This record gives sequence, structure tokens and C-alpha cells, in this order.
Amino acid sequence: MKIDNPFRLGLFGGLGVIVAIGIGGAIGNLATILTYVGAAIFIALGLDPLVSYLEKHRWPRWLAILTVLVGVLGAFTGLVFAIIPVVTDQIENLVEQVQVLIPVITSGSFANDLKTTLPWLPVDDLVGQLNSFIEDLDVVSIGGGVLQAGLSIANGVFGGIIVLILTLYFVSSLGTIKRGMYRLVPASKRASFVDIAEQISASVGRFVMGQGALALINGVLSFLILTLVFHVQYSALLAFIALIGSLIPLVGTVSASVIITLSVLLFEGWGWQVIGVGIWYLVYMQVEAYLITPRIMNSAVALPGVVVVIAALAGGTLLGVLGALVAIPVAASVLLIVRQVVIPRQNTL
Repeated sequence: MKIDNPFRLGLFGGLGVIVAIGIGGAIGNLATILTYVGAAIFIALGLDPLVSYLEKHRWPRWLAILTVLVGVLGAFTGLVFAIIPVVTDQIENLVEQVQVLIPVITSGSFANDLKTTLPWLPVDDLVGQLNSFIEDLDVVSIGGGVLQAGLSIANGVFGGIIVLILTLYFVSSLGTIKRGMYRLVPASKRASFVDIAEQISASVGRFVMGQGALALINGVLSFLILTLVFHVQYSALLAFIALIGSLIPLVGTVSASVIITLSVLLFEGWGWQVIGVGIWYLVYMQVEAYLITPRIMNSAVALPGVVVVIAALAGGTLLGVLGALVAIPVAASVLLIVRQVVIPRQNTL
């Protein structure tokens, strides 16, 4: 439709801007839900290779899906009943230690010992500031902070349950969803589209399985080393941090290692345990970077190292942790499309 009147042109342009702003606001309001859906699809694609593996060994598809779903529910239940009570108990012990530590710090004997050890440190000023801070603490503000932290934890648990439910649905109906999407493609191009889509799906699944294997290795080794070798307190909590950190590409293991080492310094004080834990994670990061990760990831997503780094950084900047996780298989998918679609088309010109 041709619009000659400038007023009508401006009116339609303004309406277009309003509609665009409304769509953007709606997407922003649905950001959390879209994140849940994206995470569930990502996990479902990661579990699909297990279903395919069981099908190749002559399992009926419904039994393979049921077995994988039962395994996921069992793993989730085991995580809740095995780790959460331990973490809760250890956090309670940590709070009790802090409550005992504060009076010791604010007492005169501690200040005198600190003056003798570090005569150049303004101990009286630091202790006075600490006492003023403790006296000025507002019970209402503390209660509000605790309530906010509790609400954040509750929202995280609720989000995890939603992602779990969506994952179960997507795993059970992934084949139906794929077939429905394939029907939307013109018949003349459907075969090539299905081939590329299946390769992308398999690549994402292998990446998720590989990242999960890396996280499991780090978590189990961390728990065994921290418990049996260094006898560190709160080893279950620290191993759980190591497992979660390893799920994040590139920076996850490094960040978790630094947090764990500083936590050991806080829990145990300066000593051989802190040095030993720091050395262990330095050695483990080298082994993971040069031995474990290449063997696992090379079979999952064949990407150049520089592409992996750029994709993970870009995804983390745009969408946080989920973006860093999704970025690498997305980059692998783009590279696959370039190799099998763009380059052959260019060669025919």
C-alpha cells in the first residue's frame, strides 16, 4: 500500500514503533519462562542420545524413554535427599562458628594479641569500627535480607522443578516435536533440512553429555580429595560447588577452584590444607584442559579453540550462564550449516 500523505506515514510509523515496544515488553516479561523452556529443551536434547542408544540395543522407544525419565527423576531425588541436608547442616555449623567468632574478635584479648603480632596495624580503630557496625545492625533490615534470601532460594527451587517438568515433557515428545517442525519445511528441501537438523540435535546432545561428564568427574574427585586427603570441613558443599562450576564452559572450573580454595582458607585457616587444595586444583585444571576436555569434547563438537572461546564469552555476556552453555553448540550448529549449505552453494556459483 502506497502512502502519499506524510501525516498518515508518520501515524503508521508511530503505530509500528508502539507495537514493537509492546512486543519487546512482552518478551521481557516472559524472559524467565523463555529461559526455563530453553534450559529444558537443552537438557532434553542432551538426554536424547541416551534414548537413541537404548533404541539401538533393541529397546522399545517407550521403554527407553521411561528408563531415561526414571533415571532423571532418581538423580534429582538423590541430589535433593543426599546433598541438600548435608549442605544445610554444614551451613548451620558455619553460622554457629561465626556467632562464636565475633565475640572473640571483639574481645580485648584478641586485640592485644593482634597488636603484639602486627604492631603496625591500627587494631583499635578496626575493632571500634567492627563494634559500631555490629551495634548499628538493624534487626528489621537483617530480617528483610534473610526473607529476601529465602524467597530467592524458593524461586530457584521452583524454577528447578519447572525445568524438570518441562524436561520430562520434551524428552517424551521430542520425536513428535521434530516431526511437526519438519512438516513446515517445503518437501523439496525437507530431506536436506532433516539431515542437518538431526546432526545439530546430535551435536547438542553430545555436548550436554560431555559437559555433564566433566562436571561429574570434577565433583566426585573434589569430594574424595577434600574428604580423604585434606580432611576439609564442608567437603560436600565444596564438591557441589565444583560440580556446578564445571557445568560452565571455560571459566566455571577456574572460578569454582578459586572459591573452594578461599573457602578452605576461611574454614581451616592458613596452613598446609590451603596450599594443598590450591596445588590440587592447579594440577586438576591442567589435566582437565589438556587431557580430559579434548577427549570428551572432540567427539562431541568439533570446533576450533578460538571459536569455543569467542562463543562462550559472547553467550555469557548476552544470556549469562545459560548463554555460555548454549553458545558452544550454537556455534557448532552455525559452522555445520556453513560447511554443508553455504560453502556447497558458493561452489556452484
